[in-house]
Amino acid sequence: VITGCAMPEAEQGMNVSRIGLLLAGLPDTVPGLTINRFCASGVQAVADAAARIRLGEADVMIAAGTESMTVMPQMTGNKTSISPSIFERDENVAIAYGMGLTAEKVAAQWQVSREDQDAFAVESHRRAVAAIAEGHFQAEITPLTARSHVPGEGGAVRVIETLCETDEGPRPDSSLEKLGKLRPVFAARGSVTAGNSSQMSDGAAAVLLMSEAAVKRTGATPIARFASYSVAGVPPEVMGIGPVEAIPRALKAAGLQKDQLDWIELNEAFAAQALAVMRTLEFDPARVNPQGGAIALGHPLGATGAIRTATILSAMQRDPALRYGMVTMCIGTGMGAAGIFERV
Repeated sequence: VITGCAMPEAEQGMNVSRIGLLLAGLPDTVPGLTINRFCASGVQAVADAAARIRLGEADVMIAAGTESMTVMPQMTGNKTSISPSIFERDENVAIAYGMGLTAEKVAAQWQVSREDQDAFAVESHRRAVAAIAEGHFQAEITPLTARSHVPGEGGAVRVIETLCETDEGPRPDSSLEKLGKLRPVFAARGSVTAGNSSQMSDGAAAVLLMSEAAVKRTGATPIARFASYSVAGVPPEVMGIGPVEAIPRALKAAGLQKDQLDWIELNEAFAAQALAVMRTLEFDPARVNPQGGAIALGHPLGATGAIRTATILSAMQRDPALRYGMVTMCIGTGMGAAGIFERV
């Protein structure tokens, strides 16, 4: 099992991949590996698992992603110490450690207006709400019970159980009027707000990968083939534009043109960067995040790539007309990643 996690320390430490597979009841003989490529960790896990299978090192792999952004700000053991020389050499690199400031830079350089960002956010919520109402997420979601421990009277601890089976982020009442009232949160005269940025969320997802021999041996029915994967670097201060460099490389490796992509899951870290990527690559908006994106559904960092992969695979099962799908995202400190899937 390979699990992507963007903050694999403290509460998410101790090789969370191994801990997770043991809690899931997998045999002790199954090893676990935790990897980190920030926002692309989940799809990087898929790529690494596929590579192991292609090399003949494994027949069956589970690729996963997980992140609890609820506990991240309180991580007791996460005392990051970065060399001051990183900031002394280049002011732009220092800016890159504040994701919101990079979004403001992208908005300015790619001329993405506040109005366009807010409209994009409203549409993300509209699509997500519609997809939930139509039951499109049901096939990819495993219901689970979350337990909260609340202090009670006399030192007693109350356990509150909540069934989680639907994403909590999408807002049916999202509107341009409401988003327009929000103040910028990263720059005094900026355009990036809490409303046109991705939400802080908890999430996890897993994908099963097999070699062709394993598929024949087990009689499993595959959904898709992992066709290609690419990662590219960009200036850290405009990290949101990363997919612009990664996507053409992934398309070339798969032998495809962008117009052949039927479904594109582009992570909406910020509306500003998502729009900049879409406009630069001239993507058809109807094919990008048909069921909403991270602004509505959330962006649990290391889990996002695996979750968006599950969404594409579920869509392929539902719609025989879908042949090619892509998961892509920007990555903190200046990178972009893109993975392409082909139905079989």
